[in-house]
Amino acid sequence: MFRRRKRHSVPGLDTTSTSDISFMLLIFFLVTTSMDSDKGLGRQMPPMDPEEQQEIKDVDKNKVMTLHLMKGGSLTVDDEAAQIDNSLRKKLRHFIIEKGRTHIIELQVERNADYDSYFRLQNQIVRAYGELREAAAQKKYGKPFVQCSDEERDEITGQIPQRIQETSLGVHGEE
Repeated sequence: MFRRRKRHSVPGLDTTSTSDISFMLLIFFLVTTSMDSDKGLGRQMPPMDPEEQQEIKDVDKNKVMTLHLMKGGSLTVDDEAAQIDNSLRKKLRHFIIEKGRTHIIELQVERNADYDSYFRLQNQIVRAYGELREAAAQKKYGKPFVQCSDEERDEITGQIPQRIQETSLGVHGEE
């Protein structure tokens, strides 16, 4: 006699909790993963008033420090070779103190200059202003600049204004 074979059925998997587990894993990885932050420069541009005409003023060349950033990260300060380091920051601080509120830092950047050099140059400029404002806050109020009230910070910022003119130059130095 022939025996009839029993068919074995494959047991089904209960997948109701699979979506819950997937969702929990997704949340876990989103919370624990660190996102790279973009490099950037925080600048607040003056508001544009279409009715307001900007007047052209003659500037005393003695009150202007010209920083020229070229391809490959080479830098000149008033046509003299310089490095983007602490010595540049010291020059900037000395210049800002010497010329006072009427100083101008003219930043000329060639279009083919690399962004890393530009970013490091901007950091040195911002740090120079930050150090001067910090010293002024300590001298005048006996506390760090960040702990000063809004009025105190405005007064110090008025004494040490950030006066930067930025120009983008073509490959051979023309605007």
